[in-house]
Amino acid sequence: MFMETSKSKKWLPKKRNALSDLGFQGMHAYRLKQLPFMAIVCIVMLFVVYRTTNYQYLQTEIEADLHPSNSVKEMSVERLYSLPRGIIQSRTDLELSSLWSNSRTEDDSSINHNLLAMAVGIKQKHNVDTIVNKFLSEDFTVILFHYDGNMDGWSDLEWSNRAMHVMAQNQTKWWFAKRFLHPSMVSIYDYIFLWDEDLGVENFNPGRYLDIVKSEGLEISQPALDPNSTDIHHRITVRNSKKKVHRRMFEDRGSMKCSSESHAPPCTGWVEGMAPVFSRAAWSCAWHLIQNDLVHGWGLDFKFGYCALGDRTRKVGVVDSEYVLHQGIQTLGGASEKKIPSSQESTKPTFDMRSWVRRKSTLELQIFKDRWEKAVEEDRSWVDPYEKKNTWSLFEQYTRRRRRRMKLSKRL
Repeated sequence: MFMETSKSKKWLPKKRNALSDLGFQGMHAYRLKQLPFMAIVCIVMLFVVYRTTNYQYLQTEIEADLHPSNSVKEMSVERLYSLPRGIIQSRTDLELSSLWSNSRTEDDSSINHNLLAMAVGIKQKHNVDTIVNKFLSEDFTVILFHYDGNMDGWSDLEWSNRAMHVMAQNQTKWWFAKRFLHPSMVSIYDYIFLWDEDLGVENFNPGRYLDIVKSEGLEISQPALDPNSTDIHHRITVRNSKKKVHRRMFEDRGSMKCSSESHAPPCTGWVEGMAPVFSRAAWSCAWHLIQNDLVHGWGLDFKFGYCALGDRTRKVGVVDSEYVLHQGIQTLGGASEKKIPSSQESTKPTFDMRSWVRRKSTLELQIFKDRWEKAVEEDRSWVDPYEKKNTWSLFEQYTRRRRRRMKLSKRL
């Protein structure tokens, strides 16, 4: 009995060692089995972190572009680290300064700053003079873009030295706006009037117009067109004498169908490119919509509603009580005149510059449409805020997103 007990005690450590060895090997095998799972978890976490970081970075870049004044701290740390923060100024304006006195009161927040910007030619000097005098009487800042190379011809006007003049031969209003009206340059102005030069302002007052715009909550607007205007392209711009402001039109002729159920331009939420008026915030968006290389700006007015900071059917409108007369004078590129060649010159081809301008404008319109569609297709995170909010449209939106992803995956 004693011998059996001693033998069992003698073999006990060996059994324990064997069990411990078996346990260690089992644990080791278990851990090896878990490695692939842990690797997958780590990869997924890294991917999530990467996508989140990348999204935050892109969002920061967009915010910096839209609101450059809000990124001063980041710029001072990352890009302007060699300057003390207090000396950095990320904004400027178009106000003229005196060489010998401190007459500027730019820090006075009680003063309302508004801007009139026009592309002008010397042939429309008289009409431009009438427009500018009306705006200067309401303390507007004025900048004139001279597309015909003639600035000296304006020096005899009383207000010429009070305006800013920029000259570039044969350039359009949108070309000038993209280069000289960056949001950081016009951030002190409450409203930006980006007008053509052929508008009659006999029935228009800038002060009353802005009072209406503010009371109606319009971020993007235009004065209505006198029904006697020479060129009227869309009926929504025509003045309604019974209203102060209108935001939609009703049409049931031909292919144009506009009713109370319509939610898209040009039935509602739309102003024309000849005389748009932007709030400061709306212009910060609209400036980015202007394409640097598409100088005629065709198609922009159909997308301005995306910059209305809300529902375009409410934030975009036409002011009826303050209206203008569109004279429809074709100046840039010259008038389209058909000359009858003489018998000696019958073999020489005639060059109609205006036709070429229209041809390029049409081409740019198609390019702009293609760019918009491509941008919508490639930006997976963007959702059209003006899609109808019903079950069927949501399903269509989901299927479109899925198709976009499939197309992108095939490309990759």
